[in-house]
Amino acid sequence: MERLWSPWRLAYVTGQTGDKARCVFCDAAAPSPDPSGQDSLVLVRGDRSYVILNLYPYNNGHLMVVPNRHIASLVETTPDELAEMMAFTRDAEIALIEAYQPQGINVGINLGRPAGAGIIDHIHIHLVPRWTGDTNFMSVIGGTRVLPEDMRDTVARLKPIFERLYQARQPTGSVK
Repeated sequence: MERLWSPWRLAYVTGQTGDKARCVFCDAAAPSPDPSGQDSLVLVRGDRSYVILNLYPYNNGHLMVVPNRHIASLVETTPDELAEMMAFTRDAEIALIEAYQPQGINVGINLGRPAGAGIIDHIHIHLVPRWTGDTNFMSVIGGTRVLPEDMRDTVARLKPIFERLYQARQPTGSVK
């Protein structure tokens, strides 16, 4: 018998995900105390937004583009926030194609709980790489996703691509 080992999901499954009053996206927007960024799922930081891996991904490479400000909808974004979020969404498409060669990518924003938002008060854009047949019997029958890549390996694979793409868009060539 084979076993699926995903201890990082225990807090989610048991509902022990920490202080419900705190916003995980606001916490992630704060710079990492580790200068290497290895303790973080943040792939790149801009002036107004950042890109982060989803802690509970549908597929390897499932990431999100998130504004730094705690806002719930696109209506609340400034033109500069919206522009940077879309630039990062474009970078995410490029990075996912380069790193994973998916056959498709779901890009979506869930506004409100009825629309599927897990975090309703801080808008974010999901990008999920997809392959023909990636919804298999484990997902359909077992209600379980099989993710073959460790999250640290996903960060190591995607972070340099995002840094390169971000740097190419900067007039000074600096990366945050």
